[in-house]
Amino acid sequence: MTTIQRIVTILVVVLGTMITRFVPFFIFPEGKTPPAFITYLGTVLPYAVIGLLVVYCLKDAVFTSYHGLPELIAIGFISILHKWKKNTLLSIAAGTVLYMVLVQVCFR
Repeated sequence: MTTIQRIVTILVVVLGTMITRFVPFFIFPEGKTPPAFITYLGTVLPYAVIGLLVVYCLKDAVFTSYHGLPELIAIGFISILHKWKKNTLLSIAAGTVLYMVLVQVCFR
């Protein structure tokens, strides 16, 4: 890629990101109530995305032997920690650290 092509690519990516971030504020200004469907999507989509991420993370896991054990331990740990602390960021970070320790140290 030439320098001009790189600059154009970066500008297009920045423009696309800005459009997706700013357009909702123009369509639904602060004083205007969004339609019920948009409010429903705002309620339902976060859970759907988390479910999709869980399925994606577990799609290649093998649960027929001990190879699936780190995933199961990490999922149980995340679930318990989240029920206890109710902090999503803490649950994700601690679960990731635990999983990486299990995979790199315990289940080589």
